[in-house]
Amino acid sequence: MTVAVPNPPLAGRTALVVGIANEHSIAYGCARAFRELGAELAVTYLNEKARPFVEPLAKALDAAILLPLDVTDADQMAAVFDAVRVRWGRLDSLVHSIAFAPRDDLQGGLLDCSAEGFATAMDISCHSFIRMARHAAPLMTEGGTMFAMSYHGAHVVVPNYNVMGPVKAALEATCRYLAYELGHRGIRVHPISPGPLKTRAASGLKGFDLLLADELQRAPVGEPVDIMDVGFACAYLATPYARRMTGTTVYVDGGANIMA
Repeated sequence: MTVAVPNPPLAGRTALVVGIANEHSIAYGCARAFRELGAELAVTYLNEKARPFVEPLAKALDAAILLPLDVTDADQMAAVFDAVRVRWGRLDSLVHSIAFAPRDDLQGGLLDCSAEGFATAMDISCHSFIRMARHAAPLMTEGGTMFAMSYHGAHVVVPNYNVMGPVKAALEATCRYLAYELGHRGIRVHPISPGPLKTRAASGLKGFDLLLADELQRAPVGEPVDIMDVGFACAYLATPYARRMTGTTVYVDGGANIMA
């Protein structure tokens, strides 16, 4: 269910949200927030196994486009952006909220991570954002915003985060360089760094419940972050109110990142 917002600041804007797996996904929070602020939506699902979980959410949000997208499939990616072009003729916002590493490589230490596992994690979690940006940029004819989801483990060592630490560090650097390359076209790029959230992706991390409890205890706000907190942060950055902001990592973690 969406909430009616008087004079929504994203009315008439369009957003493509990639990464919804279920109602607990950060990507779903982003889609809901963009929709509540007036944007039209395109959303994707990974495969036919995932479709029954995503399709009802897309319908509830009145998404104009619902298509499969495995980011390792170049044809599927091209088809998604072609559909955006045909339906709207342009794109205003792109949300990349996907990450993956093979379980053995994720749960083992970095020293034991295989070359194949590292390459897979980097391709799906990081380079796929570059590929999406390459498709999205020509559609952002009036400027736009791009978002990718990171985590504080990109900057400091978080036990059990393992291979995803270097991968997220690369993703944040990617956002900065894309912000530089695309800034003259009015396109802004942000890595978003949420606090720990109980998503399907987080379930693959060893000791996640302890990590969540520690973060909650350390955060000055002292309250857990939810997917709508992340979604509204992105939606705000997509509005004209944030028109001079780009390239910086935006933390949505109750302030936990400022604590020693």
